[in-house]
Amino acid sequence: MPTVDDILEKIGGFGWFQKQAFLTLCLLSAFFAPIYVGIVFLGFTPDHRCRSPGVAELSQRCGWSQDEELNYTVPGLGATGDAYTRQCLRYEVDWNQSALDCVDPLAGLAANRSHLPLGPCRDGWVYDTPGSSIVTEFNLVCADSWKVDLFQSCVNVGFFLSSLGIGYIADRFGRKVCLLMTVLISAISGVLMAIAPNYPSMLFFRLLQGLVSKGSWASGYTLITELVGPDYRRTVAILYQMAFSVGLVLLAGVAYALPHWRWLQLAVSLPVSLLAFCYWCVPESPRWLLSQKRNTEAVRIMGYIARKNGRPSPADLKMLSLKEEDVTGELRPSLADLFRTPRMRKHTFILLYLWFTSAVLYQGLIMHTGATGGNLYLDFFYPSLVEFPASFFILFTIDRIGRIYPLAVWNLVAGVACFAMVFISHELYWLNIVVACIGRMGITIVLEMVCLVNAELYPTFIRNLGLMVCSSLCDVGGIVAPFIVFRLMEVWQGLPLALFAVCGLVAGGMTLLLPETKGVSLPETIEDIENLSRKAKPKENTIYLQVQTSEFSGT
Repeated sequence: MPTVDDILEKIGGFGWFQKQAFLTLCLLSAFFAPIYVGIVFLGFTPDHRCRSPGVAELSQRCGWSQDEELNYTVPGLGATGDAYTRQCLRYEVDWNQSALDCVDPLAGLAANRSHLPLGPCRDGWVYDTPGSSIVTEFNLVCADSWKVDLFQSCVNVGFFLSSLGIGYIADRFGRKVCLLMTVLISAISGVLMAIAPNYPSMLFFRLLQGLVSKGSWASGYTLITELVGPDYRRTVAILYQMAFSVGLVLLAGVAYALPHWRWLQLAVSLPVSLLAFCYWCVPESPRWLLSQKRNTEAVRIMGYIARKNGRPSPADLKMLSLKEEDVTGELRPSLADLFRTPRMRKHTFILLYLWFTSAVLYQGLIMHTGATGGNLYLDFFYPSLVEFPASFFILFTIDRIGRIYPLAVWNLVAGVACFAMVFISHELYWLNIVVACIGRMGITIVLEMVCLVNAELYPTFIRNLGLMVCSSLCDVGGIVAPFIVFRLMEVWQGLPLALFAVCGLVAGGMTLLLPETKGVSLPETIEDIENLSRKAKPKENTIYLQVQTSEFSGT
């Protein structure tokens, strides 16, 4: 009996229908970008200082310039000053008293300003920015600066918690139902976050958005890879991820046009609701329908695809069936299987570290560049552009060069780039940007390639479990990345980069301990893993692309 792949070869593996569905679902990937890294614009921290009652009036009466006002009224300025004193403390002075002089108002109160008492910012802060962010609205600075880290970590906590639930819904109730549910909840929670009256409610809606947004991205990934023929799945999968990069580039432009965080949040959330129309524009996966014994519906959809592609329906279409499963599919997977043998343990521990490191470096580089760069928008825009050549590099080299050596090299490149940025002066703007782009390109390649390597280093019956467990460390990395960046920057701005460099270099070395899987057939049993040296079978690519589909249906 013919399988879905057999029928797709006859009616078009990537015809007009699949192209239309692909472009529609790519919108899901693009709209996921603001959720994943929108913290750069939503939570940016501008220069700030304590608000001192009476300073504005005194400055106006004396005709001070902005620099003069800062010099006379803000502690911690000058060569011996420090950021904490300048931003989080103020002189305990009554600026409304008439005895203050306009030339040097503090001279009559103390011979040396360092002798004047300092106190916390009891009346809020003044922010030097024409726009707004969650930081400026909720005063998430000084003692409350950690709440910005928590804001970003919450969305990654949502990713982590939903990895099992959303995958179950997609497998139990179908890709389309899962897609509709997650898109609507993501859009509604995004809008509610934009109108949240306080920090706790905003944090709740951020967590809710994290619980469903990755699921909608994964549902789109699964659906499109199940609708195209085997010869196109790898290309479609990588291009779908490239749509995420398109979202990054567009985010920079939208954020520049809308510098106020609530309007920006609305702008990236409201259009998501339109993606609910995908439910009527894109059919259910025929593969999923066959797995649920709904053969009549699967046959009808395959006939519809044939008509859209301008092809006649094959004579054997009504005999459509799933591919016979190997006997290994009857084995029951367990978490212990990932650590059962020495080689399995080695693979699992290395892959866990690679997933964790790739997320920390990817998100960490984005947040660090946004927090230390000269132009918030351009510093986000330029590194986002290099993600396009990263995807093309994978497309054209993965079957020519292999997996392990490129994966190791690009981990090392990302690590070296982070190390170099530690020693580059902020005055050398373009050099900083170029090195940051190199590091970003390296870690982008790593993040996309580790998914493939992970799938190829586990036997069939635990392949999906291995992907789910190992990739969950990617979400853990996203949870800790904001705290690594923003807390360590308070100690020293280059400290997060130094840590990223160590992580990247170690990851590059550990990658070399993994076996090369280019030209090697996918393992079916644990014994195959222990003897991973066989040559590839002709059906290798087909199996791999089916694995990619199952991976995201389980995360």
